[in-house]
Amino acid sequence: MVMTADALTADEIDDLARRAQGGDTDAMEALLAAVRPRTLNVCRGVLPHLADAEDACQEALLNVARKIGSWNGRGRFTTWLHVVAVNSARTTYRRLKNQATPQDPQESFGLDRPDPRTTSVIAGTRLDLLEAMETIEKDHPQFVEPLLLRDVYGLSYDEIATLLGVPLGTVKAQIHHGRKLARPLLRGGE
Repeated sequence: MVMTADALTADEIDDLARRAQGGDTDAMEALLAAVRPRTLNVCRGVLPHLADAEDACQEALLNVARKIGSWNGRGRFTTWLHVVAVNSARTTYRRLKNQATPQDPQESFGLDRPDPRTTSVIAGTRLDLLEAMETIEKDHPQFVEPLLLRDVYGLSYDEIATLLGVPLGTVKAQIHHGRKLARPLLRGGE
């Protein structure tokens, strides 16, 4: 029987994660199988092309397996997983953007996939947000993760503070400043 995240409670997922942290390979396999659908949904929220979202999901699951020791167990495992999935989706997006941007402007032909920034009208606002986050991250990287977790994934301020291990006031300030920086970028620089 293959378990899915829907079939397991948050406590059961946390328990699997603790066992996996302790080196239980069966628990790790069960955990990865259980959280895969949730991870794919997070990645699909950022990347409109299914194959790209699946690549990001696979990368996220590999990162979970490699870095599970960094989950501190204070918050829910699924909240930590959310951050891992968001980061994997952003990494995949960066890679795709770099592949879609020709090194030589005269050499714009031959791309096997459309530019990820224009792939989906529906996802356009999310992709615009990712572009804005790329710009903000250059000078203010501390604002990016809290802003994405709040405004794209809808985590509460308390969840973000626990997850990032920073005071609630700091999270609120980072999100406020991040939004201030993002607004003109999302309006096309107006």
